Amino acid sequence: MRDEALAEPVSACCGPARAEGEGVAIIAEPVLASVETRVDGSTKGMVLLPGGSFLMGATDSEGFAADGEAPVRAVTLRPFWIDTAAVTNARFAAFVAATGYTTDAERFGWSFVFSGLLPDDFPQTRGVAAAPWWRQVMGACWRQPEGTDSSWEGRAEHPAVHLSWRDAVAFCKWEGTRLPTEAEWEYAARGGLEQARYPWGNALTPGGHQMCNIWQGTFPSQNTLDDGFLGTAPVTAFAPNGFGLSNTSGNVWEWCRDWFSPTFHANGPRKNPAGPRTGQARVIRGGSYLCHRSYCNRYRVAARSSNTPDSSTGHAGFRCARDA
Repeated sequence: MRDEALAEPVSACCGPARAEGEGVAIIAEPVLASVETRVDGSTKGMVLLPGGSFLMGATDSEGFAADGEAPVRAVTLRPFWIDTAAVTNARFAAFVAATGYTTDAERFGWSFVFSGLLPDDFPQTRGVAAAPWWRQVMGACWRQPEGTDSSWEGRAEHPAVHLSWRDAVAFCKWEGTRLPTEAEWEYAARGGLEQARYPWGNALTPGGHQMCNIWQGTFPSQNTLDDGFLGTAPVTAFAPNGFGLSNTSGNVWEWCRDWFSPTFHANGPRKNPAGPRTGQARVIRGGSYLCHRSYCNRYRVAARSSNTPDSSTGHAGFRCARDA
């Protein structure tokens, strides 16, 4: 492979994107056509949330103005079901076994992997110019998270990663579910706490206790592993929030249904908002095991980022929702 910088991503630190023009034929392919919907109405592993009004977003001083977290606004939602945890490798494997589905990472032949998870003698690969810790690894996909010499075995209850937005939608179609809207995701992630910074409150480590899987130490050179994990953690590794949802801060970014816009929500709808009608990237929420306050404190519950629908990384997964 060439040792050169990949094109600028949508959001270098949070969601490196495939360069424009790569895999155009794949992007145009209707990947959902061969996925048969399995509608059984099951809500196993989900929690029913009552909806109602909540305060969504954060002030510019709390977050990143360019991300469009502000303003804080009252949003009203109808009741809905949502997974208590991200989709696991075991759960995604069952989908693939039933449908023969091939993910975008497998179609492209590569995905983005954090360099700190690769062995010291790993062959040189292309990196992202604005975030050189992201490497293009041939063969990396949900089955082989760090490339051809790795496997998801032993990580059955870890979140499935290297999944694009399109892959997440295909899984949801098969299951008879859907991705949560961004507003539903934030409402659920807050766990009933009004305007708290995190799902458990305002202190990152209350009483010195690690509450989520993010980076500790100096990014990207040293991780002290105070939370016990270098990469992903099991989907229920940390205490759930007040609604029973696990890992809505850290571990993996989670895809939402909405197109991303930094300005739409300022004057957008306040009842069951679903984002703009069109866009270039989809919303991702929650942060990941790579987030660190020195450069990216997007593990806050109001924080948001985005990536293109066909892009995949080793720190992106999803959870499902269902209409009540």
